[in-house]
Amino acid sequence: MNLMTPQRMRDAAALIREGRKIEIGHVLSQSMPFFGTRRFDVHLKQTFMNPQANRRGSNEELVVGEMAQIGTQFDCFPHQTIGDETYNCVNVPSIMTRGGFTEMGVDTVGMIMTRGVLIDVASLKGVQTLPDTYEITPEDLQQALARQRVELREGDAMIINTGWAHLWGRENARYVAGCPGIGVAAAEWLIQRNPLLLGADNWPVECAPSKTMPNASLPVHQIALVVNGVHLLENMKLDELVASGRSEFCFVMQPLRMQGFTGSTVAPAALF
Repeated sequence: MNLMTPQRMRDAAALIREGRKIEIGHVLSQSMPFFGTRRFDVHLKQTFMNPQANRRGSNEELVVGEMAQIGTQFDCFPHQTIGDETYNCVNVPSIMTRGGFTEMGVDTVGMIMTRGVLIDVASLKGVQTLPDTYEITPEDLQQALARQRVELREGDAMIINTGWAHLWGRENARYVAGCPGIGVAAAEWLIQRNPLLLGADNWPVECAPSKTMPNASLPVHQIALVVNGVHLLENMKLDELVASGRSEFCFVMQPLRMQGFTGSTVAPAALF
């Protein structure tokens, strides 16, 4: 986040010319795909009718579940470790409390506004959705960027379209079983360009399971979050943005300010 300078915010704002907004996050609902024990149970509360003459009623929701790692979600550094260490070689037990992390929680991030770049690998390959196990290479990224006539810059929100979001809420079991995404080499190629964050329309940004490191569990998570301090943005909804034909835009997102959380469900938008 140290890459989000006032100048980059001004440059991002300059990309807004049409006054158009596209939501690139999914709606939170109980029909979403979930992983393991994650849950999002909603209970509507028709709470009371006030006694005054105007008969003002009140309704609320009670939510039982996670708010950090559901839906379109933004990963912070303590979400992942290598052994007992997270980003900057910080010992995880030393910053853990029952109520959250004392360092690097999502509450420290704040509102994000920068140039966003969509790298449309699915369209490059001429498909709506990449094959289930397709591992994106640096060459794929370079060819997609050349096809779209756009270049990456330091501090960008670099976002990859795999087409996997077309399964969201329709084929949830397949959605969570694995997915196409960037491989280790592609992740390293992007990180060398100093992104503010890496995002995708699948659940881990990377290809799962990894083809490059088949005996490792989500190695790009460790490479991005733990080794390089690059945030990940998962489960994006990119179909409308792809249809618009826009490759660069003003990217805006406000994580929930939850003290010490490992991440946040978010509602990012593309403005142009």
